[in-house]
This record gives sequence, C-alpha cells and structure tokens, in this order.
Amino acid sequence: MSANSTFTELVSTTFRRHRKEIKDNLSNRNALLKYVKRKGNYSLEDGGLTIATPLDYNANGTYQRYSDWDTLNISQSDVISAAEYQWRQIAINIVASGRELRINSGDSRIINLAKARMKNAIRTFNNNFSSDLYSAGSLTNQINGLQALVADTNTNTVGGIDASVWSFWQNKVFDLSVNSVTISATTIEGSAMLPLWLQLDRGPDDCPDLIVADNNYYSFFENSQTSLKRYSSSESANAGFVSLKYKKADVIYDGNSGIPANHMYFLNTEYLKLVVHKDADLTEVPEQRPVNQDGSVIPILWMGNLVASNRSQQGVIIA
Repeated sequence: MSANSTFTELVSTTFRRHRKEIKDNLSNRNALLKYVKRKGNYSLEDGGLTIATPLDYNANGTYQRYSDWDTLNISQSDVISAAEYQWRQIAINIVASGRELRINSGDSRIINLAKARMKNAIRTFNNNFSSDLYSAGSLTNQINGLQALVADTNTNTVGGIDASVWSFWQNKVFDLSVNSVTISATTIEGSAMLPLWLQLDRGPDDCPDLIVADNNYYSFFENSQTSLKRYSSSESANAGFVSLKYKKADVIYDGNSGIPANHMYFLNTEYLKLVVHKDADLTEVPEQRPVNQDGSVIPILWMGNLVASNRSQQGVIIA
C-alpha cells in the first residue's frame, strides 16, 4: 500500500470513528452552541435554495373581546411570516504533499502524520467557527453571528427583513451611555442587567436562559455576587464553563470564543437555531488529487447558518 493511500485511509477511518466526539467537543467549547443544541435547536436539513425560518413573535392582531353575534376579526395579521437566511459554506482540508508522505512512509511515522494533520485541522475549524458564531456576518460567506442577530444597532437587516421598517424584528439594546450608567460591580446588576431583563421576561417559560459576557462584564458581575454566588448546574461546569446564575439564566464567560469586548448578551435560545445541511455536517469527502501538484487533499465540509425566529426576545448590553 502506498504512503498516499495509507494516509488517506488513516485520516478517513479516524475521522469517521471520532466524528461525534469532534462535534461534541466543538459545542462543549462554545457556550452559545452548547445551549442551542441542548434546546434541541440543532437542525439537519436536506436542501432548499435558502433556509426559510418561520417567525415566532407575539403580533397577532385578532385578539378580540366580543359578545354574542359580534363580527369576529379574521384578518391576516402577519405580513411577514418567515425570515430567509442564506446557506453558508465552510471547508477545512487535511493536506499532505507527496514529499511529506514519502518521508513519513513508515507505519508509525505515517500514523503520527495523519493524527497531527487531523488534530490541527479540527482545532482550526473549532477556533474559527467559534469566532463566526459571535460575528456580525460581515465577511464574505460568513455565517450570521450574535453581532448580526442581536445587533448593537438593532435596525439592521437580518434574514431578509429590514428591522428599520418592521419594529417587531428589533432585538433589545441597553446602551450604558444612553442610560447614563457607569458600569461597575455595584451598578451592573441593578442598573443594567435588571432593566434589560424586564424587557425580555414574558413569564417563567419565556425569558432569557443564557447570558454570555466578555471578560470585563463577567468580572463586574462576579464581583457583584461576592457574598451570594449561585453557581449553575454541573452540566455547565462539566463542559468547562465558569458559570453563575442570574434569575433563571446561566451567566457564562465566553471571552475566548470571539465575543466582542464590553458586551453582555441576554439570549432566549428557544428562538435561536443552528441549521446544518445533512450532507455537509462536518462531512469528510473522498480524497482529492491535484492534477498539476504532488500531494493529497482530504476536504471536510460544513454548510448551514445560525438563524433566529424571534429577535425581540434577545438583548445586549453595550458601552
């Protein structure tokens, strides 16, 4: 068996064997992704030109008090019934030149080469995908991140809906400067977190379940809880997250995943979903051999997007 075929077989077999573990490790290192998956909002789709996401917001205008034979209001309430998101694609390639393959053609050396290249590829994917989940989606072919779905300027266009025209599609923003709040351990909870929470709390089953903060705002919050810290369930701790509680939400520091500085996101993950194409869900495809180069390329493909069905139940504290 040639070095090329041995390398390809090792990478393919190892990746298939550990694919679930690789995907679990990705969600366990990113608080947002972990909570979305925990809610069952990791959705595999089998196609479609775009990702059509039915909207889920309280805007039905047919609520009516009536008596006897009063005419009922049956007019259609929703002018817009769905948001439309684009498919975004990501590829990471496990690559080895012909020279590297021949130098490492011994059994132990080719195994070490395959493991090292796959480990590097997965680490690179995890780091970049975590950053993408917090991005504004402004780079070419980049997925929507929290900076797009829960935007600092909430009149942006998301999912084809212009929030400057449709106010129901605006997330909540608590701007410290507008509200004359100097953020600190003594002000963050009562002067910033509570006012935003009250805008988002619609009852015990419809309120933020995850608050994600950068290192600055998480530090302020933790210092405010010195005498009454309430840590969340062991599930968050077992995933490696440092987590406190605020009302019903877990408060998590995720400063190494790409969250922008001086931000604290209040998320109702019931309305957030990661949609992934079933044929490109960190899927390894057959080895590719360049026609004019000496080497082996094994692509791993992902295709999907982070979508929201209700932006009004998401909020952010900004400086």
